[in-house]
Amino acid sequence: MGFLLRFSRNTGRRVEKVKAAIIGAGVIGLAVAERLSRQIDGDVIVFERHEKFGQETSSRNSEVIHAGIYYSKNSLKSTLCLRGNKMLYEFCIANGIKYNRCGKIIVSTNMEEAEKIKAIYANAVSVGVPDLKLLNKEEIKELEPNIYALNGIFSGSTGIIDSHGLMSCLYNKSKDNGVMFAFKNEVGLIGKNKEGYIINIVDGDKILSEIVINCGGLFSDKIAKTAGFDIDKLGYSIYFCKGDYFSINGSTGKLKHLVYPVPHEEGHGLGVHATLDLQGYIRLGPDANYVDAINYDIDAGKRKYFYESAKNYLPWLKESALMPDTSGIRPKLQGLGEGIRDFIIREESDNGFPGFINLIGIESPGLTASLAIGEFIRNLVK
Repeated sequence: MGFLLRFSRNTGRRVEKVKAAIIGAGVIGLAVAERLSRQIDGDVIVFERHEKFGQETSSRNSEVIHAGIYYSKNSLKSTLCLRGNKMLYEFCIANGIKYNRCGKIIVSTNMEEAEKIKAIYANAVSVGVPDLKLLNKEEIKELEPNIYALNGIFSGSTGIIDSHGLMSCLYNKSKDNGVMFAFKNEVGLIGKNKEGYIINIVDGDKILSEIVINCGGLFSDKIAKTAGFDIDKLGYSIYFCKGDYFSINGSTGKLKHLVYPVPHEEGHGLGVHATLDLQGYIRLGPDANYVDAINYDIDAGKRKYFYESAKNYLPWLKESALMPDTSGIRPKLQGLGEGIRDFIIREESDNGFPGFINLIGIESPGLTASLAIGEFIRNLVK
């Protein structure tokens, strides 16, 4: 073939064939690259259309390390979240990544929610979530004097993480292990032949890869489609679900734990919750709104909605203290009004694409599960 790609290292090296090509350099693509680079015999390349890693969902979220409370037993979301939670804390300690295992309290503010708390707790216990405790009103007040709740669940394995620090570490480890990164290289058509897959880059370059791992996040369905998958028939279509965040002025020190309401029954999100950053500031969000296109603008007119949603458990909150902060978009497999869907992580031999691995619909708890997903893919490639 003979062509030149804009690699982040070894500039000028001509690459005609690689062992594995990873599409997407969000936290999932980076975790897959880092885990794969430890064992694979052959070149690994990561394609990313942006000029650096983690520019979409991976850097536009609550940065929460989830415990796995809400997911169905034996689902990928459950098993990978439980495994990933443990791996993530260990990885942070080993590599000096900032985190805070602050814990979370899920709270009820009316009698109907108080009954739902018991069902949420029972599910969490059944799937094996560690360090849980049912709390009454007095116990919550002792832990968090500044919130209102009738009862709740304390989750001791929930925390927050410096997601950029995590991604930087995975990126550097991958490069040190020989992974090549092709930033500003958007993948176009993907064609199958007897040796693997010919990946066409939008600007005209090509590469042949024996294995393709689709970690395309918001565009993972489109990438699968360009390779020849019938995404409608297979249920691979992605729906954009936008979530906005508002910060609370002067909120440092008001909370010591993350505080979550009882989640939406439809599974579109976990409700407008209060999270902390590593400096102790409180941020509210995200909400959940399906959109047709990616747009990270925040509607300041939502201030009242966020205030009304959070004042039930934050009685001290003033609407005037809320300021637009950031927004993100979840790549959901379920559309509006549809039931909750699990992650799709699949080696596609059964669909006629041997060596092609799709990761589609990797929304929350994707950040928490990232290292476990990388491990899962490494085992699939084995």
